[in-house]
Amino acid sequence: MEGIFTYLGAIFGHGQMLFVSHMILVAGIVLLIAKMATKSLRAVPGGTQNVMEAYLGGVISMGTDVLGEENARKYLPLIATLGLFIFTSNMIGIIPGFESPTSNINITLTLAMIVFFYYNFEGIRKNGVVHYFAHFAGPVKLLAPLMFPIEIISHLSRIVSLSFRLFGSIRGDDMFLWVLLMLTPWIVPLAPFFLLTVMGVLQTFVFMILTFVYLAGAVAIEEDH
Repeated sequence: MEGIFTYLGAIFGHGQMLFVSHMILVAGIVLLIAKMATKSLRAVPGGTQNVMEAYLGGVISMGTDVLGEENARKYLPLIATLGLFIFTSNMIGIIPGFESPTSNINITLTLAMIVFFYYNFEGIRKNGVVHYFAHFAGPVKLLAPLMFPIEIISHLSRIVSLSFRLFGSIRGDDMFLWVLLMLTPWIVPLAPFFLLTVMGVLQTFVFMILTFVYLAGAVAIEEDH
C-alpha cells in the first residue's frame, strides 16, 4: 500500500515491483529451506530435515483422506510446494517492514490458475477428453443440457473462490496489522500477532485441502459417481 514503509519498497518503489520483489524473496526462502533440509540427509533426521519430513508427512496424511495414499504421494510435490510458498508468503507479511505476496490478487490468481489447469489436465490425462467432460453432464442424460453449463460455471468459479479467499483474508490481515502498528508503534501486540499467524496457517491449509478435493473430483470420476 502506498505510504507504508517496507524495506524492499524503499529499494524498488511501491508498485508492482514491490510484490514481485517480495515474491522473489519468498521463493528464495523456500529454496533455502529445501536446500537446508536436503543438504545432509540422515536416517535419523534432525533440524530442518526433521521439520520438513514432518510437514511432508502431514501433507500425505491430509491427501490420503481425500485421494488415497498412492495419489496423495503422487501429487505431493505440487501440494507441498504450494503450501510452503503460501505459508511463507503469509508469514512474511506479519513481520513489520515486509508485505505478503499473497495480499496481491495477481499472485493468488496465478496460484489458482495453476491449480485449475493442473487438475483439469490430470482429469483429462487419466480419463480421456470425452469421458472427463461427459462427467460434467451428470448421470442423467435428460438433464445433460442443463447440467453441463452449470458444471462449467462451477469449475470456473473455483478460480475466483481460491484466489479471492486467500487474497481477501491476507489483505485484510495486512491492513489490520498496519492499523495496529500505527496505533501502538512502541508496544509489541502479541495477541494480534498470534491471531494473524493462526489465520495465515489456516488459509494455507484451506488452499491445500481444496486443491486435493479438486484433484479427487477430476481423477476419481468412477468413485465420485
